[in-house]
Amino acid sequence: MNRVVDASTLPVTWWKSSASGAQSDCVECAIVTPEQVAVRDSKAPSGPALLLDRASLAGLVAGIKSGAL
Repeated sequence: MNRVVDASTLPVTWWKSSASGAQSDCVECAIVTPEQVAVRDSKAPSGPALLLDRASLAGLVAGIKSGAL
């Protein structure tokens, strides 16, 4: 797993879930390459972003859904 200090420097289009709260309290994702996805806090668009491969992102989502994380 890698990270970027300022997520706004990535040349990507960010999106968030349509189920996110009205206060924008969610994470946003962006496709960096076909193999890599960036994840950032929607409240801090110039803050850091995690760079995950697709398998790691799937594991993160599964862990959150199961309550393990």
